Amino acid sequence: MKLASSLNRLGTETAFEVLAKAKKLEAQGKKIIHLEIGEPDFETPDHIKEAAKKALDDNFTHYVPSPGLMDVREVIAEHQSNVHGKDISPENVVFTPGAKPIMFFSIMALIEPGDEVIYPNPGFPIYESMIRYVGGNPIPMELKEEKGFNADVDLIEKSITDKTKLIIINSPNNPCGSVMDSEDIKRVADLAYKNNIVILTDEVYKDLYFEGSHYSVYDFDDMEKQTIILDGFSKSYAMTGWRLGYGIFPDELVEPISRLVTNSVSCTSAFSQKAAVAAIQGPQDSVKMMLEEFKARSKIVVDGFNDIKGVSCIKPKGAFYAFPNIKETGFTSQQLSDALLNEGVAVLPGTSFGKFGEGYLRISFANSRENLKEALSIIKNFLD
Repeated sequence: MKLASSLNRLGTETAFEVLAKAKKLEAQGKKIIHLEIGEPDFETPDHIKEAAKKALDDNFTHYVPSPGLMDVREVIAEHQSNVHGKDISPENVVFTPGAKPIMFFSIMALIEPGDEVIYPNPGFPIYESMIRYVGGNPIPMELKEEKGFNADVDLIEKSITDKTKLIIINSPNNPCGSVMDSEDIKRVADLAYKNNIVILTDEVYKDLYFEGSHYSVYDFDDMEKQTIILDGFSKSYAMTGWRLGYGIFPDELVEPISRLVTNSVSCTSAFSQKAAVAAIQGPQDSVKMMLEEFKARSKIVVDGFNDIKGVSCIKPKGAFYAFPNIKETGFTSQQLSDALLNEGVAVLPGTSFGKFGEGYLRISFANSRENLKEALSIIKNFLD
């Protein structure tokens, strides 16, 4: 069977590959502490599950419009209007099965072969994968440890050419747990506006700030005309398996994106959209509880890594990830990741998130405090 050559340009998400290896070892009887997968270790709140059950009983089991149920889009529009202080129309909301389709469809709709996309590196690997898949040219926006794993905006400006069609930003960031400051976000917004470049702002971790509050390029005057907001329910509400995401799009992108939804997945399941309403409108206690727990765990992880010879770790400001520097251990990222898996700790090499991730590990602290302490002890003993 001859496969399409375009598949050679399609990457993957290493977290799932490492998870599969870890599960295989577990099946053989080996204990593995999972610090590789970016998934809250909490259950979906009961009121959300009850809303889904009720929707099933109420027969929300049929096709719905590709952009989503209008009453659901209205709830999301109201929520995002409150977040950004702007009047967002439900007509600009497109609901999708998971947040990944928003980045996929946006890149497909905007990027032609040879077009350039500036994206964070280290960054979520699907950005680069999708850019390459459609024939675009990925231009890495290096996130530097000395800047708190944020980009140098002067270098972003120098990277812009007449072929630049899209800039992707992600704050709070996966894999580094970093947060862009308001001044840098304003400068990126100004650059995009001046050069007529669309911004895709990935805000799936917007509810998980350890300090400060959410700040977005969307908030500035007229930026709604050239900004796509990517958001979803997986991280804030522990709903990874539900596959619920959405985008807020400029007017001229709504119809093309909706057409891509129609041609690919038809629509997002109706009953799960009703659960999304319950997530937004229901009590937010679970979100606050997770945030406080992640803050406590981040301190355990940072202090633990800084107590290991040859390793240093700066404090994350959001999400539930740390990005410890292992350059003085003598291992490459892949070597240490492989070795630790054999020791019973599943982590990701920094290179899973791009070339500038070499010399780092990505740690998800979406695991219990006890398991984190045990994992750190294993890593310390191994490196000692």
